[in-house]
Amino acid sequence: MQMKSVIPVTTLEIKTACSQCNLRELCLPFGLDPNEVDQLDELVGSRRKIKRQQHLYRSGDTFEAIYAIRAGSFKTDVILEDGRDQVTGFQMTGEVLGLDGISTEHHSCNAIALEDSEVCVIPFGRLEELSRQVESLQHQFHKIMSREIVRDHGVMMLLGSMRAEERLAAFLLNMSQRFTARGFSPSEFHLRMTRDEIGSYLGLKLETVSRAFSRFQEEGLVAVQQKHIRILDTPGLKRLLNHHAV
Repeated sequence: MQMKSVIPVTTLEIKTACSQCNLRELCLPFGLDPNEVDQLDELVGSRRKIKRQQHLYRSGDTFEAIYAIRAGSFKTDVILEDGRDQVTGFQMTGEVLGLDGISTEHHSCNAIALEDSEVCVIPFGRLEELSRQVESLQHQFHKIMSREIVRDHGVMMLLGSMRAEERLAAFLLNMSQRFTARGFSPSEFHLRMTRDEIGSYLGLKLETVSRAFSRFQEEGLVAVQQKHIRILDTPGLKRLLNHHAV
């Protein structure tokens, strides 16, 4: 019998996670009435705390559940044939991890905490069963899956046709939008990922990412202090992308 390779994490039993969570509008409970949210509460069996740089799951692990991020942030990556890590995404509070395992019943990537984080564990078999009974839950789950597909298409556009500065501008604007949706400042935030990880995600070398950040600072678009980002000229970043569209 193959042993699971996930690093042990703390599990806390809960009963009313969804009904009390301030992220419900970003997650599965959105659009559900109070009775349906109570049913979803019963479905969410536990929370897990994952320390920074620990794995929530690894590529090849058996798919058993999806995970709603209650606190913290993650990156997903795959190991290329030459041994390098290729970052495939960054996930924040209110977003769902684990969808990569649905088709083959095994995870196709690694999920690693970028900081001390907490997830709600949602057993997928029970979620499917409840979705057949609660139409609004099925609809919201489809919306979450669609959101992931749209994000993947956006990354393909980044890698396929944009220059380095355009890729970084699109990345920063996307992070700004996601922080705004969570009630944080759209113009000032802390990036949990390294520049090397940003480069891997955007298909750029570390040196190219650093040069692009330096150019943005010189042009008064952003102020950067290590991982702390302050966007000074949002319209200027958007003009970079509009120029690309033309």
